[in-house]
Amino acid sequence: MRKLTVLMALVTVAVAIPAVAPGKGNPGVIRSGKCSGSATWKLKAKNDDARLEIEFEVDQNVAGRRWNVVIKRNSTVVLRGARTTAPPSGSFTARRLAANPAGSDRITATARAAVGGQVCRGALTV
Repeated sequence: MRKLTVLMALVTVAVAIPAVAPGKGNPGVIRSGKCSGSATWKLKAKNDDARLEIEFEVDQNVAGRRWNVVIKRNSTVVLRGARTTAPPSGSFTARRLAANPAGSDRITATARAAVGGQVCRGALTV
């Protein structure tokens, strides 16, 4: 009987641990890929104090290039603006804290180079 009690206690602890995961230090959901040219993108989303923290990074390895960025949460625009790649890495990050109602969210991000027309598109569900 004692072994069964200890086993049940361990199972209870193992089940409770994932409930703590959304707190500090949780990386959230991360996706990455290649753009239509030589650049790469990375899209991250995670819970942050009852909001959704969204980051979209584009790395072109060339500083001083302007990009137009749009980030959507469930088809609603949460960020629209321009970013410029910065030295030394030649990348930029667009970050937004968005409302996070109950349920899953579909995050999409698009960046279009002002010169050359290169496009980066990423999506994830969190």
